[in-house]
Amino acid sequence: MVDKFHPKLNAPVDKQLMDTQGFECPRQLLEHIKEDLTPLLSLAQRPVVSANQFSREQLVQLARLAARYETQPQLITRPLTGKILISAFYEPSTRTRLSFESAWHRLGGDIMSITDPASTGIAKGESLYDVGEMLNHYGDLVVLRDNDASAVYQMLESLRIPIINGGNGADEHPTQAMADIYTLLKWRPTLCSADIDPEQRIHIGIIGVPGRMRTVRSLLTFLSLFSDAINEVLIISDEEHPFSPDQRETLEQAGLKLRVGTDLNQELPRLDVVYINAIAWLGDDYEELGSRYRLDLSSPLKQDAIILHPLARGQELQRELDDTPHNWYFAQARGAVFMRMALLSSILKMFT
Repeated sequence: MVDKFHPKLNAPVDKQLMDTQGFECPRQLLEHIKEDLTPLLSLAQRPVVSANQFSREQLVQLARLAARYETQPQLITRPLTGKILISAFYEPSTRTRLSFESAWHRLGGDIMSITDPASTGIAKGESLYDVGEMLNHYGDLVVLRDNDASAVYQMLESLRIPIINGGNGADEHPTQAMADIYTLLKWRPTLCSADIDPEQRIHIGIIGVPGRMRTVRSLLTFLSLFSDAINEVLIISDEEHPFSPDQRETLEQAGLKLRVGTDLNQELPRLDVVYINAIAWLGDDYEELGSRYRLDLSSPLKQDAIILHPLARGQELQRELDDTPHNWYFAQARGAVFMRMALLSSILKMFT
């Protein structure tokens, strides 16, 4: 029976943002970083498929532009008016699809959405190469999510408009990792300083499997660009070999100090940032990894530690943490809109 006397029915919607969730911090980031759009110019008309395509300077300036969009929405001049986004999501998505579409709308553009490949020529055997050739004539940019890791590369062969990887199987999710970096820089802007005080270097714990989780794979690539600000990245996993071939070696050669552990509660008291995920895509379905690891009010978190999660969450992250200062995962999801606005306007070279 529906509760028709629910107390929320008698109260106005509360639009107040919570300081404890990091919503007010973009202004600090904006003030800390000097604007220099030069690194973003090379993104013009460029496809975005992998985190490996980006430099530290580009990420920092994208974050600053995102902070400007987030704190000064009244100054956005809708530069994408008349531009069309083709939003092709062949795998379930809430945050990625809606945040891209929200970002495009906020910049003034129009959208065509495809949410089921069965409604396209793919169901009749059409190749992604041919789909890409057709999309050249229908829009100005494509965002593609597909559970086949090679799909974005197949479409790239025939596209003459930019494409953004919205998640390709278990391979990568570069724009989610951009939102993660944006959240970290809002939390502590000094992480992007040229000469960071050794006392300000942080310990990051990632609960997940880097070799099979696209969000973690892309995030680690970006974190390697900020290795001078990170004491250690601890991978917490119950798998004997959590990395894919050569993945750990590549990250360590880039300067990232990595360690693998299995006891979450033993490690938590020393971690400044805890990134947790339990979902990995496998073909047309997903699997839960490390489901025995959970965060709740009893978890021995460092007092000022923050929690990040790419969402959607399951039992690994309990709702009772939502009203604590540890919760930065909602700010992470909100910030994704503005980071994607920054990326889209850079690709189309239409800054406001």
